[in-house]
Amino acid sequence: MPEASPSSKLVEFKGGKLSVMNAFLRETDAMKLADALHVMLGGMPDFFSGETTVLDFRHLAVAPDRIDWTSLLSMLRRYQLQPVAVRNLPEHYAASARQAGLALLSGEESEGGVPEAPPPPRQAAQPAQQPQPVAAAPAAAANTMVIERPLRSGQQIYARDTDLVLLAGVSHGAEVIADGSIHCYGPLRGRALAGARGNVAARIFSMNFGPELISVAGVFRTFERGIPESVAGKAAQVRLDEEGDKQNLVVEPISLS
Repeated sequence: MPEASPSSKLVEFKGGKLSVMNAFLRETDAMKLADALHVMLGGMPDFFSGETTVLDFRHLAVAPDRIDWTSLLSMLRRYQLQPVAVRNLPEHYAASARQAGLALLSGEESEGGVPEAPPPPRQAAQPAQQPQPVAAAPAAAANTMVIERPLRSGQQIYARDTDLVLLAGVSHGAEVIADGSIHCYGPLRGRALAGARGNVAARIFSMNFGPELISVAGVFRTFERGIPESVAGKAAQVRLDEEGDKQNLVVEPISLS
């Protein structure tokens, strides 16, 4: 049997798996998206780590005359995302997307599919998900991150692809972020962002509720006017309540009796 020539092995093609981040855009303006990302990610420009990203436009609310792909892609790359393709893009943007170096993918990728972890909010055309009962807290993810020390002002903790359990408190000016749920057994006084990559089932649990900002799957709320009396300094949980196309944060007390 003749041996293969050296040049025949200069390239080989093999099947493989590639983890892809799906970014579901409701807006194309780079400045507005940058402001939204800044709030969602707590001002962490290195939140992502070079994930290959597909831009999905199925939820685009208003279609502008043109998309400034240069500004949009540059902004996403500043957040360490690597856009490579688009999906569900209106046809009149296709030529400019190709010129920007983006591949055009056909068909609709399921928002709960394998490429994205965890899945982002549901498709607009699907029925609204029913909120889970108060007593039915989601199970902790595998390899849960546990922090035993108190977090001081200026400190940040990020639990990637998992839940975050805080055995001590979170001071004003500190920030905790998790792709899953956040469980705080001490005073929660800083910023808490759960479901950071779009997990709408994530929740925030606190035994002593008093944060500056809370967020679940990018829906956030601040407390400049103070914490509601029903939960201030008490055991409380935060969950996402979906009604039609609206998403609202619900902050409610937890009964420990």
